[in-house]
Amino acid sequence: MDQSLNTVVLQTPYVLFLGEETNPLKAKTALGLRDWAPAHCLGQTRMPGGSVDLGLPELAPVAAAAAGARSLLIGVTPVGGRIPAHWAPVLVAAAQAGLDIVSGLHTPLESVPGLARAAAAAGVRLVDVRRPPDNLPRATGKRRSGKRAAMVGTDCALGKKYTALALAKAMREQGIDADFRATGQTGIMIAGAGIAVDAVIADFIAGAAECISPAAASDHWDLIEGQGSLFHPAYAGVTLGLLHGSQPDALILCHDPSRTHIVSWPDYPLPGLEDARDLYLRMARMTNPGARLAGVSLNTSALDDAAAQEALAQAERVLGVPAFDPMRTPLERAVAALLD
Repeated sequence: MDQSLNTVVLQTPYVLFLGEETNPLKAKTALGLRDWAPAHCLGQTRMPGGSVDLGLPELAPVAAAAAGARSLLIGVTPVGGRIPAHWAPVLVAAAQAGLDIVSGLHTPLESVPGLARAAAAAGVRLVDVRRPPDNLPRATGKRRSGKRAAMVGTDCALGKKYTALALAKAMREQGIDADFRATGQTGIMIAGAGIAVDAVIADFIAGAAECISPAAASDHWDLIEGQGSLFHPAYAGVTLGLLHGSQPDALILCHDPSRTHIVSWPDYPLPGLEDARDLYLRMARMTNPGARLAGVSLNTSALDDAAAQEALAQAERVLGVPAFDPMRTPLERAVAALLD
């Protein structure tokens, strides 16, 4: 299957639009792109009053296009995830300069005054990465060539994306043919392609996962960004569809040892690691009977060094696979376990 037919594909390199943002926490998308896809980040553009600085060249849209940028990417999240009306002149100018406009916000780009007209006149695209491609297929359930590792978790927002990115990078550094496969808006912007599966109609989530990770060479690995959790009362459905369509050969279980319950759902305690392993393997083996657990990734950012090391050692004792923190510890053992 030609992946470009069924996934959002972005034109690189980017100029990152920061608006007038002053809070780095509201610029996580831009910061993630700078850190994980530096080769795609040509420069930044800000509005008066903006103080978030990525350390990239300051380029207005026309200058960015002249320097070779192909897309202006909105890298900040304003209040409510909406595009403010006063951004319209900058976005229109970027389209007129020949740049695709890329957004992961809730406001459809075509609703920004004058933007759709400017984009049509310039022959550029308005790309809402949270909008899935049209005509996604339903899953076939057929096995595909190549190898796949799926990031799964005990909860949301605990490091599945960073785990996949870090493992893909570590594998490539060892000369292994590996790709990060994006399933959320920030991941798509980092990778340059993918599908935001949480916006896909439920019947087609598994089919979308098949498109995200198409047939590949026998020694190629796809590291698939996870979404949600099978233990989450609101988001388990997207997790299951993604898991079935991915047909992973290996699972990396992601967990935050400092949490006791699902974030924002205090009536739902986090599962134990063994329970999480068993349920994920049971579900994964519905479409790949050979699925196995290859590692456990812990987000130890809330722990000091001693507590982090103890948490990693405990997870490894419980599950019998390498435990690591993708932002804090070496990854050689985790990569070796994937290849085993």
